[in-house]
Amino acid sequence: MNSYFDKLKNNVLIKVSSFNAIGVFVKMITGVISLKVIAIFLGPEGLALMGNLRNVLTSIQSAGTLGLYNGVVKYIAEFKNNKEELIAMLSTTYLFCFIITLILSGWLYFDPNFWNNLIFGNQYDYGFIFEAIAIALPFYSINTLCLAIINGYSKYKAYIGVNIASSFLGLLVTVFLVWEYRLEGAFIAIIINPAISLIITIVIMTNLKNVINPLQFTKVSLRYIKRLSSYAIMALISATVLPAILIRIRNFIINTEGVEEAGYWEAIQSISNQYMLFITTLLTIYLLPKLAEIGRSKDFRLEVINFYKTILPVFVVGFLIIYFLRNIIIRILFSDDFVAMEPLFLWQLFGDFFKIASLVIAYQFLAKRMFWYYIITEIISFGFLYLVSIYLIKHFGFIGASMAYFFNYVFYFLLLILVFRKSFFGPDRDI
Repeated sequence: MNSYFDKLKNNVLIKVSSFNAIGVFVKMITGVISLKVIAIFLGPEGLALMGNLRNVLTSIQSAGTLGLYNGVVKYIAEFKNNKEELIAMLSTTYLFCFIITLILSGWLYFDPNFWNNLIFGNQYDYGFIFEAIAIALPFYSINTLCLAIINGYSKYKAYIGVNIASSFLGLLVTVFLVWEYRLEGAFIAIIINPAISLIITIVIMTNLKNVINPLQFTKVSLRYIKRLSSYAIMALISATVLPAILIRIRNFIINTEGVEEAGYWEAIQSISNQYMLFITTLLTIYLLPKLAEIGRSKDFRLEVINFYKTILPVFVVGFLIIYFLRNIIIRILFSDDFVAMEPLFLWQLFGDFFKIASLVIAYQFLAKRMFWYYIITEIISFGFLYLVSIYLIKHFGFIGASMAYFFNYVFYFLLLILVFRKSFFGPDRDI
């Protein structure tokens, strides 16, 4: 028995998970309070419009950093003791991001009506939102690259500390702006919170030891242009195509079912985003650097199994609790106006289970720069999600969107098992 607890005590995944749980708990609490404030003041319609803004902001922010976050994490984890290589990689990354951020910010600032009509439609006039995004984008890009450096060095306590402090600050900003300016205030809060967190990131980063100076910009390398470009394309596919599909699905619900129904679907996704913070953060700060260091299929298989045995049971228990308390959760997080979203819980929870199981495997694409496998599986999955969503919404109403979410991740999981069948079921080999 003592040896069992000793193993648990020395399990790095459990150590990281435990500390990560604190950060996620704080982020969940602040997120829940923000959701409640938004639900009370803005209702289902406001939540639906905010969903569109969140999706497009994700795409814009990823485009501003060229989706290079995972690439920076991988190469820092791989070359953390080779200062010359790290400076070359970071210098190349800075140059890429500076050029793209400058172009994108200019487009957003000088042509806000184009973006407004694309995301919200002619019936809304939120052009000023995109001017604000243009101003905030450079700060977000710098913050993202700094966080990638912290993560690449596996400074998970510092990384989670940034998230905790940013969550508290973001809550204060959101509550104040929603209270004062309602929907426009909520929009501004979504935009400026990531930029404000840069201050916290810089303060924490300056106190870290044995971490490369993020401000060095002295050696652009053509080798890293090629290496990083594949990560840029992989990340940008997910960060642009998926939000675009979600916006189209949400707008389809608005046009066929109504804006309130779209708000219910956005509400269940907001709940999901809160508890999925735990897994997405854990995958980023623990699994990606770990997989980048693994060179044998046996070790990859053991790491995936270890993740499943350690993490999935916790989520199963949590999902059961959420399902049986769903009506209470709706009233606590939102209001009686959102009771109609209750049927979405079952499909969303099952979908999230398979999403977690899938992501643990799919991160190998990023860790090993498996470019074409990543692109093809992502495009197949996104196409499946969109087509099945439209079909099921037509037949089952807005509930069909959550049904499609579940079917998509079952399909994606089976697709990944097929791709990695040799690593899971074949003899040990180099990967």
